[in-house]
Amino acid sequence: MGADIKILLCIGLAVVLTGVGKSAFIGKSHSGGRDDPVLQYVVNNSLRENPVLTKLRLRTLEDTWSRMMVASEQAQFMANLIRLINATKAIEIGMYTGYNALSMALAMPENGRVVACEIEDTYVEIAKPFFKEAGVEDKIDIKFQTAMKTLNELIAAGEAETYDFVFIDADKFNYDGYYEKSLELIRKGGIIAIDNVLWSGKVVNPDLNDLTSQALDALNKKLHKDQRIELSMLTVGDGLTIAIKR
Repeated sequence: MGADIKILLCIGLAVVLTGVGKSAFIGKSHSGGRDDPVLQYVVNNSLRENPVLTKLRLRTLEDTWSRMMVASEQAQFMANLIRLINATKAIEIGMYTGYNALSMALAMPENGRVVACEIEDTYVEIAKPFFKEAGVEDKIDIKFQTAMKTLNELIAAGEAETYDFVFIDADKFNYDGYYEKSLELIRKGGIIAIDNVLWSGKVVNPDLNDLTSQALDALNKKLHKDQRIELSMLTVGDGLTIAIKR
């Protein structure tokens, strides 16, 4: 028995030293995980990217802030969720150059509609030609104003509980407010996807001076207790939470 215990201890030590026991969190395939062979294997063997999406991804990688782009493997996962629930109405809070908005629009039927919120005109101008090339420019309604204003306008217009899918990926301090508005706009069984919930791992015991990580950590803890939703937090991209409205 003593020998068996020693063998088990040695195996456990080997696991720690080789890194097998490390967190599954890697990052995005085009930024933090670009040198990770396992993540690149996943991308190489599962990504089915529309040619226009590929063009837009490569164009976005030329931008200084390209790390903000939704990872291609994450965008495809969310597009499949859209197909799974037969979504026809979606909102993207924080469009950036439009990679994920385009991915969602392509996943929807002809009558699908994506409301895309963005406040930086440079990114809007990058996105538009790709939307047109993909033939979905009429399915993507770009709102060039603050996302909170757009969400309030949609609610005021009587669109509460009519949306199937919302993706939150804008300024982190307003995440909680975006989440609450999204809950109003989403139907029962609809999905709210929230990006950057792991924030490069900084949400784990966030530094006292790191207000962004603290805000994300507080939201994560709030959602964990929120009985209005079903919940999953995934180590996809920079951390992705899936909340299904009950």
